[in-house]
Amino acid sequence: MRFRTVMALTGALALSLTTGCAKGDSVGSASDTVTYWLWDANQLPAYQACAKGFEQQNPGLKVKITQLGWADYWTKLTASFIAGTQPDVFTDHIQKFGQFADLKVLQPLDDLDIDASAYQPGLAANWQGQDGHQYGTPKDWDTVALFYNQKMAKSAGLSADQLNSLSWNPTDGGTFEKAIAHLTIDKNGKRGDEPGFDKHHVKVYGMATGGAGDSDGQTTWSPFTASAGWNYTDKTRWGTKYQYDSKTYQSTVKWYFGLAKKGYLAPFTDYSDGANPPNVQIAAGKAATAFDGAWMISTYAAAKGIKIGTAYTPTGPTGKRATMMNGLADSITKNAPNKAGARKWVTYLSSNNCQKTVGSYGIVFPATPDGTKAAVAAYKKKGIDVTAFTRPVADKKDFSTFSFPITNYSADVYALMRPAMQDVYANDAPVSGLSKTNKQINFILGQ
Repeated sequence: MRFRTVMALTGALALSLTTGCAKGDSVGSASDTVTYWLWDANQLPAYQACAKGFEQQNPGLKVKITQLGWADYWTKLTASFIAGTQPDVFTDHIQKFGQFADLKVLQPLDDLDIDASAYQPGLAANWQGQDGHQYGTPKDWDTVALFYNQKMAKSAGLSADQLNSLSWNPTDGGTFEKAIAHLTIDKNGKRGDEPGFDKHHVKVYGMATGGAGDSDGQTTWSPFTASAGWNYTDKTRWGTKYQYDSKTYQSTVKWYFGLAKKGYLAPFTDYSDGANPPNVQIAAGKAATAFDGAWMISTYAAAKGIKIGTAYTPTGPTGKRATMMNGLADSITKNAPNKAGARKWVTYLSSNNCQKTVGSYGIVFPATPDGTKAAVAAYKKKGIDVTAFTRPVADKKDFSTFSFPITNYSADVYALMRPAMQDVYANDAPVSGLSKTNKQINFILGQ
């Protein structure tokens, strides 16, 4: 799981970190052990394999890996910075990077001489702080595509080619909305585009819900806002001004959540990150399609009794398809007990050797091109076509990729946008209210 819930760091925590209350020199790993934290249980075997390779190349050094669930991971990590029990190395998320960099809990990695050209374009640059220092080594990447129930699509008369050629606009939804409407079925068997359709008693929604999308909409509205030409901030990285007050953004969000009012998109109440995320809605036969990330490929493929297909995100008003391209990194904590060992481990993690090993497990797309090739081959052996995720990275003519917004005070942005977006989705609040939220956010950023 890449991103679901980001917990805001409280003022007390920020004060503790910035005033040096976290002392890590005497607590943590021994000189012969490097501690490493990650959250994805699916990736644990791959990194255990990397650890074996690392230990063979570095006699006398051991890697102790700790895997925690997503929510526990960030809670315990932030607490460890205060208690001085932080790991030497941890898997970092771009959504947290701005906050961690500002709190100065990350160790600069400039001495590792990271070669940006050795990784997929843009991955290394995302981990450069405003001070010009590198704080993460590229680990992997992901994009977003449309997962769909092949049987339901066939029953609706929609071919794979048709689903791969959909387009949308905020006025009438284009062929994308028509497809989602036709995939929707009420309790009486009426489709969403047929006379007599009962939107209040839907048996199968055309599209599962991923929630309100909060501040980034990675697997919900972001493919639409980006293909409409909208950007989160005024700059690609370290923006100083958010743009949630944009007419383009607000008209797109109004259209997107309007699909729920029409009965095509599952309602907000259907979503639960832990119990009922989009893949569960698909597996239960409650929805025909869902936008989701590449890290979920194996999960959807494992759904019992259902054959899943994948399609590109739809073409938008800009004439291009769009998808967020997120990339994780490995970071060293500033007070890492074993910095020497941590540097060696992080260097190995970002090496082609480890990345090809990770790729061979067919769980994620590693950051190096060779690692990606290994992953594509591994997925192919499993009978899984991942073109919908890989083509957007290679085809810049028809696709555009974009990153999570990288700014200061990301936790505060999330804290403000989360309830505002939920109000729009769950309570049909006017999207114009997002302008007020945007003003509050920019005030925090000093605008």
